Amino acid sequence: MSRPVVAVVGRPNVGKSTLFNKLCGQRLSIVDDTPGVTRDRIYGDCEWLNHNFLLVDTGGIEPYSDDIILSQMRRQAQLAIDSADVIILVTDMRTGVVATDEEVASMLQKSGKPIVLCVNKCDKVGEPPMEFYEFYNLGLGEPIQVSAVHGHGTGDLLDEVIKYFPEEDKEEIDDDTIKVAIIGKPNVGKSSLVNAIAGEERVIVSNIAGTTRDATDTLIENKHGKFIFIDTAGIRRKSKIDEAIEKYSVIRARMAVERATVCVIMIDAKEGFTEQDSKVAGIAHDLGKACIIAVNKWDIVEKDGKTMDAYRKKLMNDFSFMSYAPIIFISAKTGQRLDRLFELIKFVDSQNAMRISTGKLNDVLAEATARVQPPTDKGRRLKIYYMTQASTRPPTFVCFVNRKDLFHYSYQRYIDNQIREVFGLEGTPTQMIIRERESNKKD
Repeated sequence: MSRPVVAVVGRPNVGKSTLFNKLCGQRLSIVDDTPGVTRDRIYGDCEWLNHNFLLVDTGGIEPYSDDIILSQMRRQAQLAIDSADVIILVTDMRTGVVATDEEVASMLQKSGKPIVLCVNKCDKVGEPPMEFYEFYNLGLGEPIQVSAVHGHGTGDLLDEVIKYFPEEDKEEIDDDTIKVAIIGKPNVGKSSLVNAIAGEERVIVSNIAGTTRDATDTLIENKHGKFIFIDTAGIRRKSKIDEAIEKYSVIRARMAVERATVCVIMIDAKEGFTEQDSKVAGIAHDLGKACIIAVNKWDIVEKDGKTMDAYRKKLMNDFSFMSYAPIIFISAKTGQRLDRLFELIKFVDSQNAMRISTGKLNDVLAEATARVQPPTDKGRRLKIYYMTQASTRPPTFVCFVNRKDLFHYSYQRYIDNQIREVFGLEGTPTQMIIRERESNKKD
């Protein structure tokens, strides 16, 4: 299921970024006393009482300002509000309620979204001063006193926020349906692919980069099974993101990847691999998703008998960090190899969900360590006692060793390659967690 989105909004200089950093537990937003420091939305992962959600920091809202920068900030904040499940309105205890607070509150009420009123800069513990009660005049219910600097009241604030999270959609947790995110740069043919698969125009198709602003779901059921295709806005280089609405598309694309189990990374056959393709793929890789690299527009490439092999070899080098991902050459326009794409999607999904017994894992481990001795350092040799699989999606293995510092990355990669050689795991990243056995720390 897609994680809930919580937007932190308010007029400039009320402490939104300080609160955002406190709730995320790290310094992600620039904090400064100068109004307007946060111009673009910044997002971070947040967790409270087993609820994971995406927190979005926004620039200060000046509802009626003619200033170009402030009006752009207002537009970006509006985009965050439109996509949020819950909104935290931050106000300032020291200044009290000002006209801008009332205007922002009115703007938020029109959105119809749940609003939690946060009165920031209540730095003294205990009963609030009389001035606190004027915030009831905003008509947003009971205000919550918070000190973003010290962390006072943030627990009460989050308790109130999670009350409004949507119920889990039972259809989202359907084991028979494979959720597939179509990701890539703008204008590589993502929407055309979804339309070709659906057999009708389900998604707006245009050669103007950036047509798809949001993630769109299309349910497909055919001889291969049930699939939900999530068409996402193209992910651009940051320097290319000029239009405010595009910035939020990157967040939505990331959320679509989180919701999917398989990611189809689309490459433009004519343009070839670019640095941005690597960054797009990196999102899926880092989130542990099964991946397929689909080279689209293959029908318009001039080729001979060696073209495909040469192209494949180059892509394998370009995507060396995810050498596990199969490569397929397709044409959304002509339907070339779309049946094979469905077969690959089912295959890599099963690989991403593969579970290997501890006994079989340790047989491979014993053979691998006998073939290549574990590394040593200053007379101490790495001992790998045993290995077990902790989870799937992606397959995650836990190795119990005598000393973590001896288990070098190169040897971890060797063990991973041995596991892949025996069990396949094609199309999925893996994770390896190294644990020291307490009783053997002196080994």
